[in-house]
Amino acid sequence: MKLLTLYNRVNIITTIIVMLITGIIYYQAISWILNDQNDKALKVEENEVFDYVNLNKKLPQEFESKDQQISFTEVAPNSVNREFINTDYHRDKNEYESGRGLISSVTVNGKYYKILIVESKVETEDLIQIIFGITFGVILLLLLVLLIANRLILNRLWQPFHTILKEMKLFNITDSQEIAQTTTRIDEFTELNQAATTMTNKARHDYRDLKTFTENASHELLTPIAVINSKLDTLIQTEDFSEQQSKLLTDLYSAVARLSRLNQSLLLLVKIENRLLTDQQTINLKELVQELLTQLEDIFSDKQIEIKTNLENKEIMGNQYLIEILLNNLIINAVRHNHPHGEIIISLTPQSLSVKNTGSNTPLQDDKIFNRFHKSDKSEGSGLGLTISKQICENMGWQLNYQHVSPHHSFTIVF
Repeated sequence: MKLLTLYNRVNIITTIIVMLITGIIYYQAISWILNDQNDKALKVEENEVFDYVNLNKKLPQEFESKDQQISFTEVAPNSVNREFINTDYHRDKNEYESGRGLISSVTVNGKYYKILIVESKVETEDLIQIIFGITFGVILLLLLVLLIANRLILNRLWQPFHTILKEMKLFNITDSQEIAQTTTRIDEFTELNQAATTMTNKARHDYRDLKTFTENASHELLTPIAVINSKLDTLIQTEDFSEQQSKLLTDLYSAVARLSRLNQSLLLLVKIENRLLTDQQTINLKELVQELLTQLEDIFSDKQIEIKTNLENKEIMGNQYLIEILLNNLIINAVRHNHPHGEIIISLTPQSLSVKNTGSNTPLQDDKIFNRFHKSDKSEGSGLGLTISKQICENMGWQLNYQHVSPHHSFTIVF
């Protein structure tokens, strides 16, 4: 949920709750005030009855008008308690409406009478409804204005944040262009922009240092590796060795070859990450896969692996050297992790290329298989093959996915 949406929701809910509570209090206050006005009017009528009795020594006539009724009833002495009541106002025989009444008492010529004065509350209730309706309309108008104002004003206030966020999403550590400075009067966004600029500059600086170190280290390793290979060749050609010495030399040769492959892989990875291999040409993947399979026939035969293909035509634009490395890595990986008399299934469609191979029944770790130098205990590779493949796919805008459905391990390139 976006912050603006959450803020608007909390703000509106809070406003509604406050308005409801305020409306209830306002309604009760208005009702109390109008009831008090009615009670004062009833007191005036009561005093007029008392004045009339004191002056004329008799009860006035019972009175009934459109909005007021006064009646007298003889009752037992001291049986009436003076009080204000909410009651029904009898307009006609079958019509009742809300009323406010005052019960009082008076003694005339030794007789005790109950006085009931009732006034209609229709006008009062109509007034309350009008006031409440106006108040409710004002609340709705206020909520509408508040919602529109929040949406317009807050969108404008948050615009610098969205600009900074967009710049950070477009940030590429390999580019030299810095994050654009966003002009804003809001201190927090200014600090955010400065922090983002500082962070990206530091990340770019560290990346350049690491890139330089990797390139220099890889290049510097080329010479000693070549010297070691040359000396080993000379040593093997000039001396007769025992079986134990021959084994040691073979192990040494193997280790140097592995070191050489590792160094080449690191150099290639640096070139791919820095997009130094930019030559583009039209490549027919079907023909390229068939050519690679022909070149690897001896390897398949040695391990007695059956190759099954289902290839459709698919042309792409890309660097042929990188595409060959990508395909070679996936196929060699399928051979390396296969078992004798296993199979490899290669499928090519206009949407994807998949390489399936039989192998261990244990699936690989999805979160680690594309990490640098991650490999199984039985693997003889450098641990960079799948990392290079993943990087090539990302540079091409493709996806490289892994899936295990027993007995096959499958790597799929989604174009």
